[in-house]
Amino acid sequence: MFSSLNLGLFEEGVMDIKQIVTDLTRMEHGFKQIMLAGDEVLGTAGLDHYLIATGLLTEEGYQARMLGTYMLGLLAPTARRALTTLRETVVLDVNWRVHEMLAKAFDYYCAGIGYQDAIIDIESWLSDPDPKLNRAVIEGLRIWTGRPYFKDHPEVAVAMISVHRAAGSEYLRKSVGNALRDIRKKHPDLVEQEVAGWNISDQKVAFTASLTRKR
Repeated sequence: MFSSLNLGLFEEGVMDIKQIVTDLTRMEHGFKQIMLAGDEVLGTAGLDHYLIATGLLTEEGYQARMLGTYMLGLLAPTARRALTTLRETVVLDVNWRVHEMLAKAFDYYCAGIGYQDAIIDIESWLSDPDPKLNRAVIEGLRIWTGRPYFKDHPEVAVAMISVHRAAGSEYLRKSVGNALRDIRKKHPDLVEQEVAGWNISDQKVAFTASLTRKR
């Protein structure tokens, strides 16, 4: 969108989205810079923030797509279509860095509406057949028990995360094991009780259990 179209949509002097994209593309690392750029765009009145965010998703540079993803995460609490775009479009991105931002974006959404109120969406994303979407939830909410609601209900977090202990995706199982190991530091008995009920004759489950119990 921005690479090929004249950005006359934005009044000169208000914001140069194209320049922001160019500057970000020069950086290989920098979540902070991307987030600052996103905050700047979202803080500028008179712009169609959703249109800009979705346009950024079409950019060749992954940094621009990360920016669009970050913006969608902040827009999602008050714009359901932004959450839908994260789920249906961003998840298809081939770049792992964009998926890292997707995880953060989902957490921004949950924090924005409140983690307890986000339970239905957390469960929905976790039950999606796409392991990349499941992983975005598990990674995005780490450390789960440091988040409101889950801090007081660690058993809910453990149960939700454990659903994917036998996932076909090794990356997803690693996320499950790491997330449970996070929780195990403060709730060892709770996590051990969960893992003790697993069928570790299944190699996939055994892998996750081993990672969870790793010191």
